[in-house]
Amino acid sequence: MAGLGKLVKQAEKMKRGIEALQTQLEAKEIDVTSGGGAVKLKVNGTGKFLGLVLDPEFLKEDPKLIADTVLAAVQDAAKQAKEYHEAEMAKVTGAFQLPGMF
Repeated sequence: MAGLGKLVKQAEKMKRGIEALQTQLEAKEIDVTSGGGAVKLKVNGTGKFLGLVLDPEFLKEDPKLIADTVLAAVQDAAKQAKEYHEAEMAKVTGAFQLPGMF
């Protein structure tokens, strides 16, 4: 049963790590630009969008171009947030292994 105690301690340590990481992810801000700086987005490490700034001159462009550029920025921001989240989570959970699983 000594192995079970070790497993429980590892799980508790991982839980504390995940809780600390959640705070870190919420505080992390990722800035994304698109259209040569015409669209600026800010997203945090959990994927929550925090801000959007559109250059007023850019708003004079074709509506389809505006929509495509904003969409590209949103997709890029979501991708970056997801990659950051996954990389940071792997640091916390990577050391946790169930006996007999690997």
